Amino acid sequence: MIPKYPFINPIKKEAIMHLSLTPKQKRLLDYLRERITETGIFPSLRQTALDLGISHTAVAQMLKLLETKELIKREGRYQRTVYFINPDRQPVGLHRWKEVPVIGKITAGLPMYAQQEWNGSIVVDSDFYKGSNLFALYVVGDSMINAGILNGDIAICEPRQYAENGEIVVALIHQEEATVKRFFVRDDHIVLHPENPEYTAMRYNFDEVLVQGKVIGIQRGPDVMQRLHQ
Repeated sequence: MIPKYPFINPIKKEAIMHLSLTPKQKRLLDYLRERITETGIFPSLRQTALDLGISHTAVAQMLKLLETKELIKREGRYQRTVYFINPDRQPVGLHRWKEVPVIGKITAGLPMYAQQEWNGSIVVDSDFYKGSNLFALYVVGDSMINAGILNGDIAICEPRQYAENGEIVVALIHQEEATVKRFFVRDDHIVLHPENPEYTAMRYNFDEVLVQGKVIGIQRGPDVMQRLHQ
């Protein structure tokens, strides 16, 4: 098979692709790499457009062009796996990201209204988070601190409508208030148990609680870490 660039070292392929990028496309690619490297979060279209001073449509169009030029690869719809492509046109191992939507906030204290809104996304390691249709929520409150879930953390959740005793779940109470607690089912009721002695366990009838997902991981940002060291 005759190589596409027979007189050029294959290591230089990425440089060739960069030469074919417009300044705006290269700026977007550099921006994405910088944001993911620094924060671990794949920015939303809104945030990207704001940071770069361009429209949402322009961002979406340039992402498609970067994919056409084999510099990135995207999979899925709501939960997107994002790859940066190396010079051999293979996904770069260190950049195999899974983008999980952050759909709002959830309390780790008293129940609060579940905000069903897109609030950006978080990028996680797809080797650790293999489930499909994962979602994430910002944690507010300190009722789960003894389980290692702190105020300001981001809970990575696997969608579920059931739970086993002792699992930490996202539960919807009275169809409008969301909370994260340890789940227990009894003969005639459900108990949502905190992991902080300053809070008491809450008892509910079966028809008052809807399990929305199981918490399978926590992402912690620099703001929370800084608070811990103060």
